[in-house]
Amino acid sequence: MPLPSPPLLLVTNRRQASAPLDEILAAAFAAGCRWASVREKDLPAEDQIALARRLLPLAQAHGARLTLHGSPAWAKEAGLGGVHLSAHSDAAAARALLGPGALVGLSVHGVDDVRGLDPAALDYVLAGPAYPTSSKPGYGPFLGPEGIARIASATVLPVLAIGGIGPENAAELLAAGAAGLAVMGGIMQSADPAAAVAALLAAFERHRP
Repeated sequence: MPLPSPPLLLVTNRRQASAPLDEILAAAFAAGCRWASVREKDLPAEDQIALARRLLPLAQAHGARLTLHGSPAWAKEAGLGGVHLSAHSDAAAARALLGPGALVGLSVHGVDDVRGLDPAALDYVLAGPAYPTSSKPGYGPFLGPEGIARIASATVLPVLAIGGIGPENAAELLAAGAAGLAVMGGIMQSADPAAAVAALLAAFERHRP
């Protein structure tokens, strides 16, 4: 399944959000973001599913994809277009459950994590942290452009970079081989999520061949 275009993934975190998630996603989609993933892992299953169902019409109204960071079964129950799996999860089982039209991704943290991954089961990997990040303080070591480049060269799967990404460093990650970017705090915490999305999308434009 091709990645949404532009390949900018907004990852939710209601605890960091400057406004209700509905408002942030609506602003982000209106500004050109076409992909968001619900990552609210502290909520029980029924609440995650209910939240995803509530946000899904916002995505659909803008032709955007909504996925879930977590359980493939919960993503399917919510009617979402895919799932993002934690490192070392069973991607083949997720693909079998969700089908060929779903987006299935997996978190990785280094070159060793991408060796042996099945491109038939996965659509992308999410590599991080690219830089130190307030969303996960102390999580690392951070990869930097060099680490993203090494991961991208070790797999045929598209690599999305995540962690500490903003307009000031987005282009260098794309130049290093990242196929896309995933952002949480830089959009969730912004007083103007639409402007934050627009600034990130400008990095894609600057990197366009």
